[in-house]
Amino acid sequence: MRTVLWLVVAVLAARQVAVVLNSPRGDRSTDLETWVGPDGVLQVAGSLYDSTRFTGTPFGGLVLKPLTRAAEQTLGWGWTFGTLLLIVALGLVAARALPQPVTRRTALLAAPVAVTLLMLSLPVRNTLHLGQTSIMPVLLVLVGCFAVRGERAGGVCVGVAAALQPTVLLFVPLLWFTGRRRAAASTGITFAGATALAWAAMPHDSYAYWVHHLAGVGLGGRADDLANQSLHGALLRLGLEGPLEIAVFFTLAAAVAVLGMRRAIRYARDGQLLLAVAITGCVVVVVSPTSWKHQLLWVLLAAVGRVGKRASSRCAWPVAVVLVMTLPAKMMVPDADVLHSVRDNVVLLAALASALVVPFLSRTSEYYRNPIPTEYAPKAETRFSWAPLLRRVATRPNLLLELLLIRVTYAAYQRTRLEATGSRAVAEENAWQILAIEKALFLDIEHWVNHTVVQVGWLRHFFDFYYSSFHFVVPMTVLGVLAWRRPTDYRWARTALGFTTVLALVGFSFYPLAPPRLMPGLGIIDTIHGVQDFSEPDYGRLTELTNQYAAMPSLHFGWSLWCGLTIAIVAPRWWMKTLGLLHPAFTAAAIVATGNHWVLDAVGGAAVVGAGFALTYVLTGPRAEPGKDDGRTNEAARPTAASGPPEPVRG
Repeated sequence: MRTVLWLVVAVLAARQVAVVLNSPRGDRSTDLETWVGPDGVLQVAGSLYDSTRFTGTPFGGLVLKPLTRAAEQTLGWGWTFGTLLLIVALGLVAARALPQPVTRRTALLAAPVAVTLLMLSLPVRNTLHLGQTSIMPVLLVLVGCFAVRGERAGGVCVGVAAALQPTVLLFVPLLWFTGRRRAAASTGITFAGATALAWAAMPHDSYAYWVHHLAGVGLGGRADDLANQSLHGALLRLGLEGPLEIAVFFTLAAAVAVLGMRRAIRYARDGQLLLAVAITGCVVVVVSPTSWKHQLLWVLLAAVGRVGKRASSRCAWPVAVVLVMTLPAKMMVPDADVLHSVRDNVVLLAALASALVVPFLSRTSEYYRNPIPTEYAPKAETRFSWAPLLRRVATRPNLLLELLLIRVTYAAYQRTRLEATGSRAVAEENAWQILAIEKALFLDIEHWVNHTVVQVGWLRHFFDFYYSSFHFVVPMTVLGVLAWRRPTDYRWARTALGFTTVLALVGFSFYPLAPPRLMPGLGIIDTIHGVQDFSEPDYGRLTELTNQYAAMPSLHFGWSLWCGLTIAIVAPRWWMKTLGLLHPAFTAAAIVATGNHWVLDAVGGAAVVGAGFALTYVLTGPRAEPGKDDGRTNEAARPTAASGPPEPVRG
């Protein structure tokens, strides 16, 4: 497994090199080009800060000055490979710094997993694309805290990091109040010396940075840009400005600094220095006037904290951090007006949660090493001796983890569905094939149903509303009720729904199909979108917001059939089963009446639902019989001092 993970690291590194070096010259290492390129600010006479293009400290400019003589090589292979080596070094140091005790498996796999996550993270990808130096402060702090011998040498490393990013000075109180006072003093002396050296070499630039620009505030892009994930940027995006915004920012920043550093010091004294470093780094992200994308790597380190008393909840926090740091915010949070403030500040919120809110376990807690074991449902009898491959958990699923899973899966589904577009000619040709088959089977009722419904006003409005509203509401309601009342059935049903959706994406990719409403010459009335302009080549794209040729199979009907079958199987009353089965019946009528699907599209939807349930049976076994399935854990499994640690939990 370790070999496989290191191969994954190699593949990711090669991919990053290819992406950077294959990009046009003007699109790669743009920040570095701005600094040391032929026309960069470090090449021309005058101050570094005559423009706002250079955002580093004067000491950073002093360090980068020698690179101007080898700009061509530095901007290409040298800088890219050097950055990759720093990423690997950062992952190795972080893996060695994990709070003890760790299992042998964790010790073996921690380094490649850490490097892989770093490679996939948005800050590292942004750093490689822009040619930034933001990995250096993080690496220097970790080296100073964990890799070098002697407090003074460690302090020198942290001091150099602070000379490159001044807010790193927040690590001084962490070192001081955890007994490493020589390191704290060395940090301050090194920072002062590096800053003085830069001031002596470039006095005008140093004055411009520290005095005129107030330690770099205002340099770079607009502070209210979405890329600035600091508290200052969030307040500006919320509409605050001027003296009021400054007062609110300094007040909140001071509160975050005090409370966050108290937590960091507490966890450092508890023996979790890496977690303390991560919390301090999150405070740095929050209180800095600008925290651009490439400077947010501190938040990823917070994944080392252990959260939750139960084994089934232990992975929720690290998964949430990894998703936030590796996926765009638009994939994490739905595009709704009420959620825009969350989506625009998702990394900032993760940093605030790490610094102030998340209840990380102390190493003295009885649950730190021995969480409450996961309770599994009884193994179901199956004709396949190797099934179930996935053990069914009887406890209620972690809500945060499930919401993240559903959101990310649906975002990936949307993206894949949009990419699976076919040409208009192919989609229409396939539609004529479907219509010919329906005529042969006497199923070509789309025109009659559509025009009959249009003539009855209330019926048309009913089907329009049903088509537009119940597609997402009913499946989410079914999932929510199952998660709350029947957790074992929830996992079984959720797996079947996932397989159904994946199989439908295969159909969209290989068989683009124009729906009846987008077929010229058939006379189908689009009851929802209105009259289509068939002379416009992209008339079916709806401004490219969705793939209008993803009609076969119909997931409108497929998801509704999944809901009906799940309710019919799980519901305890006959009338509940009947209501559940009415939903796919109404959906089938709605998709035909509104002109959005052919009758055979519903048949295709039923086929992928059947295949989804079949794959769930093959891979996980049959549905477990209802029994002790009330979402409660076995409290008897709680570890105690008298009973000792429980048996290791697998799965």
